[in-house]
Amino acid sequence: MKRNRTRHSFVNPFVIWADLALKTGEMMLASAQVIGHRMGRMAAAGPKPNAHDRREFTLMGQEKIEAAAESVQAMTAQMMRTGPQLGVKAVQQMLSGAMALTTLATSRTPGQSMARQAKLVRTMAQSAAMGSQLTGSVARLAQRGLKPISSRATANAKRLGKR
Repeated sequence: MKRNRTRHSFVNPFVIWADLALKTGEMMLASAQVIGHRMGRMAAAGPKPNAHDRREFTLMGQEKIEAAAESVQAMTAQMMRTGPQLGVKAVQQMLSGAMALTTLATSRTPGQSMARQAKLVRTMAQSAAMGSQLTGSVARLAQRGLKPISSRATANAKRLGKR
């Protein structure tokens, strides 16, 4: 059972990164639609936009600032939750590896050496799984930061697409 969990921990970050890439692509498409719509509107409004256009153009700046602030806040909260945990795990893995290597170096018999080599290999596999976990944490951090920006872009694409 534990071995299966380790195998999935190597795959999971790839799934998280693929989801992030998909969401980024969706956001980029929505942004392109919004930019196209707003640029056309700016060109049509000319140097004297009407009240409706001025509200829309003001909204552009406001929503960017709000989305950026929400993004920073979400990423900061995520880092504060996961940063200390990842730091503790990294130190634990480093100490476990050093201990396993030291005990291997002090082996007195071939049997003891083989058992300690196996322990070192297990410790190294756990460290690799920890690296995979770190990669997944970075992807989740990026997802948290992208969400406010993406939600604004897709909402604007829907709203402006109706006009």
